[in-house]
Amino acid sequence: MENKDDKKVNEFILERLYEMQDLKYRDFHSKLLPTVDKEKIIGVRSPDIKKFAKEISSMDICEEFINELPHKYLEEYSLHIHILNKEKDIDKLMDKTEKLLPYIDNWAICDSFSPKIFKKYPDLIYSKILKWLESDHSYTVRFAIVTLMSNYLDENFDKGHLDLIASIKSDEYYINMAIAWYYSYAIIKQYEETIALIESKTLDKFVQNKSIQKAVESRRVEDSTKEYLKKFKIK
Repeated sequence: MENKDDKKVNEFILERLYEMQDLKYRDFHSKLLPTVDKEKIIGVRSPDIKKFAKEISSMDICEEFINELPHKYLEEYSLHIHILNKEKDIDKLMDKTEKLLPYIDNWAICDSFSPKIFKKYPDLIYSKILKWLESDHSYTVRFAIVTLMSNYLDENFDKGHLDLIASIKSDEYYINMAIAWYYSYAIIKQYEETIALIESKTLDKFVQNKSIQKAVESRRVEDSTKEYLKKFKIK
């Protein structure tokens, strides 16, 4: 399929992305993404990509772009996930999600992929989370953890979720950081249930200490609680 200017979809997308390029931002952003080759970063700010995603979503070329995997540039993946974040058909979304996950290779794309519709289907998404946690792909596991954090720490929280995440044993930095991030939010949102786990000191040293650190750094945690949490750092 070609657009009205008879350009191939990927050429049209890249041309538009390069029109929004900010080289200083590219240099800055690349330093935050050590797992991504700088040559695969164009340098487009998130608000511009979100605006472009909204535009693309209403165009005939959208479906073809979504199906063109793998992409070459970080911003193509960013555009991809922001299109999916607005998808309203859960069946289409799950199919597209499963196709995309194996290609995600950095925390920025992983953590920005957060479809709003997930909250409407807690049982379905939780079953997918359990499946994703079994993946051999690090960022699929991270996506599962972040999705649990984003959607299951309020009305859909279950104490068993704390144990589920604690059962994950990995040497992967970005998985363990996601676990710590999850527990720091659990401390904020489900303190009574989570503090018992922190007090037990049964988490891996890195996860335990990083969870406490992130909670201590949060403005949403009271000073007295921060001081109490510090007592449970593992030396």
